[in-house]
Amino acid sequence: MNKLQNKRLFLLDMDGTLYIDTQLFEGTLEFLEQVKKMGGRYMFLTNNSSKSVDKYIEKLKSLGIESEEEDFLTSTNATVSYLEKKNYNKIYALGTTSFKGQLKKAGFNITDKLEDDIDCLCMGFDTELSFQKLEDACILLGRGVDYIATNPDWVCPTWYGYVPDCGSVSQMLFNATKRMPKFIGKPEPDMALAAIEKSGFSASETVLIGDRLYTDIACGVNAGISTIFVLSGEGTLEDLEASETKPEFVYSGIREVYEDLLK
Repeated sequence: MNKLQNKRLFLLDMDGTLYIDTQLFEGTLEFLEQVKKMGGRYMFLTNNSSKSVDKYIEKLKSLGIESEEEDFLTSTNATVSYLEKKNYNKIYALGTTSFKGQLKKAGFNITDKLEDDIDCLCMGFDTELSFQKLEDACILLGRGVDYIATNPDWVCPTWYGYVPDCGSVSQMLFNATKRMPKFIGKPEPDMALAAIEKSGFSASETVLIGDRLYTDIACGVNAGISTIFVLSGEGTLEDLEASETKPEFVYSGIREVYEDLLK
């Protein structure tokens, strides 16, 4: 039995790890089934805050993967947990309609209009980004409001390449305002640690699989768990060589992980 076969809780990034856009990677379904056969569990951990959990459930179903709300931990979930410890009067939510809906559902007083009593700017990965939102953000940051962002990812993978993610927009706003946000989500360890606690498995039985060294793998390292770096998404072997963050395992993609579980 190899070391990977001792794992029972598999924490899975999605974009670039299991699929890109509507293209499911070869071996994904077989891998998920094998985890169940081993008596294990998988949970989806994503920094992509543009979709609600309901939307992710729909997306996975369209790819042939059945899932439930309990199977997900997103950077929006982590951000909600962080915001619950604060006492903001009004939050400017810079993100998608889905993102704003999640914050509102969690009970926060949110707006997407420039108002005098805003004391926090909370930004997610915004696939509905407009110049007006960027201008509002610059004005608010100039006022000195608290500044939070769901994730630091530079790009989000698509079928044709990449698009700017939350980290890139944060850098753009920094160029204008000289302010950077407090980032939530991976690489912070909270999402992984919450998943372990929720699952009932131990840290030694857990492995995190992802395609980004600076978020996915760093999250696992910071949480003190095993990590698998897959080369099917953003990260490359050149990135690995240059990075101080090192995974425990490296695979070409999820199919190779599945094949190793069978050995």
